[in-house]
Amino acid sequence: MAELESPNLMPKLISYLSSLLHRVAESNDLNPSFQTQKISVFHGLTRPTISIQTYLDRIFKYANCSPCCYVVAYVYLDRFTQRLPTLPINSFSVHRLLITSVMVAAKFMDDIYYNNAYYAKVGGISTTEMNFLEVDFLFGLGFNLNVKPNTFYAYCSYLQREMIMVQPQVDMAESSLCTARSSNLHLCFNEDESSHQQQQQQLAV
Repeated sequence: MAELESPNLMPKLISYLSSLLHRVAESNDLNPSFQTQKISVFHGLTRPTISIQTYLDRIFKYANCSPCCYVVAYVYLDRFTQRLPTLPINSFSVHRLLITSVMVAAKFMDDIYYNNAYYAKVGGISTTEMNFLEVDFLFGLGFNLNVKPNTFYAYCSYLQREMIMVQPQVDMAESSLCTARSSNLHLCFNEDESSHQQQQQQLAV
């Protein structure tokens, strides 16, 4: 999508995705049904001290991948949590899922991309851990990396519409959107991709 090439749009997209993932992670942290969730390689022993916003900004600054990779990474996170509902995105896993999804998206979408060692440095983890995360993420996706054009544009349209809705509050820790939908944020990525165009509104509820 040509609009993604706009230098003014990408910072807004990064901010929105950060805000969205922050709300999802916080909601899942508090959800009783996820208190006994399965622990995976994506879970840290403690919550990272770096915020999701700062972490994604760092990835955006140093990864140098094409803008479409961030939309594709969002699609991958959606697929991952649909296939593995016992591994919800929370404060202990969101950072590793982010760096892994962006790296995998860059490898699939871009002709030129950095290796795992580089992404490990960007993400603040070891190369060995980055390798394990990549393998687990690929198996979690069922190696389903292809994103059809209609799926890509559906996600783009959703993100653009939501960014317009929350733009005045996009840099705030809380917004009316977050407050109004806080009770159901854990469903953010539990969307049936095949019917995404008919159910886009459910992505952020």
